[in-house]
Amino acid sequence: MPADAFPPVSVGGGGDGIGTVSGGAAATVASVYVHAPFCVRRCFYCDFAVQVRRTGGVDEWLEALAGEVAFVRGEGLFGLADELSTLYVGGGTPSLLGPEAMAGLGRVLGPERLRGGGLEWTAEANPESLTPEVALRWREAGVNRLSLGAQSFHEPALRWMGRMHGADGAARAVRRAREAGYENIGIDLIFGLPAHLGRPWREDLERALELDVSHISLYGLSVEPATPLGRAVAKGVEAPVDEEGYREEFLLAAEVLEAAGYAHYEVSNFARPGAESRHNSVYWTGAPYLGLGNGAHSYTGHRRNGGGPVRRWNRRDWSAYRNAACSGASPEEGRESLSVDAVRLERVWLGLRTTRGLDTAGWKERARELARDWRRRGLADVTDGVVRLTREGWLVMDRLAVELEATLSP
Repeated sequence: MPADAFPPVSVGGGGDGIGTVSGGAAATVASVYVHAPFCVRRCFYCDFAVQVRRTGGVDEWLEALAGEVAFVRGEGLFGLADELSTLYVGGGTPSLLGPEAMAGLGRVLGPERLRGGGLEWTAEANPESLTPEVALRWREAGVNRLSLGAQSFHEPALRWMGRMHGADGAARAVRRAREAGYENIGIDLIFGLPAHLGRPWREDLERALELDVSHISLYGLSVEPATPLGRAVAKGVEAPVDEEGYREEFLLAAEVLEAAGYAHYEVSNFARPGAESRHNSVYWTGAPYLGLGNGAHSYTGHRRNGGGPVRRWNRRDWSAYRNAACSGASPEEGRESLSVDAVRLERVWLGLRTTRGLDTAGWKERARELARDWRRRGLADVTDGVVRLTREGWLVMDRLAVELEATLSP
């Protein structure tokens, strides 16, 4: 479903239905994220909750997930819908779990929940571990959308990042996916890499277009302190991200991909018509979702009796998560009940990051003036009472969201 099929986000006028923060019935979720933690190696820039090993432990993964599902069922904060609308398996490297992983996951969640004709079931895969057997058996299990971690088609850049596949790996993976019957295939690319790598960004974009996939996600390189890259930058071995180069590559990508017929429907995502990620749209619209696995986050949304939203997250360490889940204990690391102010800021930020935009109905004059200022500066478009950021605006989205939320506060 296209992002603009949803109405623009409403945050103004004090009557936005945010409600109270405590209490509330169980949140019925039709969207589930499942984390697969295993990777052959940790990429140079990676700050994800991963466990490095040569092969994926599918049996222990399924056992831990089954334990967490049983705990969730007994706790009563979340309830799984009779039929899921979206299921997303991310990582880590889900394809490292092998050909039986998705059928096993279906048994853990309940096969009856995965039989709906409208289910979008996405699984991530790395090119080197998407074997023909993995692709075929996943498709037979019900996976109908693949997201491939291509990142680049430039050999030196791939080696610098610590990726396992070569420059032609993504093309081979796409061919395998199509041979297995997948029509909805996406790839990820990283931009903003260090200049000394000599990565030809326009050529990478052209290589991506040659694959004729339905979805392309762009992720700007970020330097996280706890990663090998973060430590290298701290020691002066690597330079910080070049902000001007980052900006130029983002704008070039938007220009090239839109010219090729991809809709830039969210700050990081481009899709052929009808191929927008329905699962990610759940996050962007503030709907409830359940996250399973180490480091996974869950969100209740606003519950039926007016209770405010609760966000919680699982333990990041795989062993700690597994031990808790398999023993019947809570694998939760922490949770927070979102205040009215926090919900308002989050709604502003989520509304600005997609082409849905923000509905200005009920805004105070100072908020309307701020939107007009953004338009004058080329950061936003204001049409029919809806504010949508431009490409330039998306580059400074976090700052703009804070600015706007301040004008909407009581």
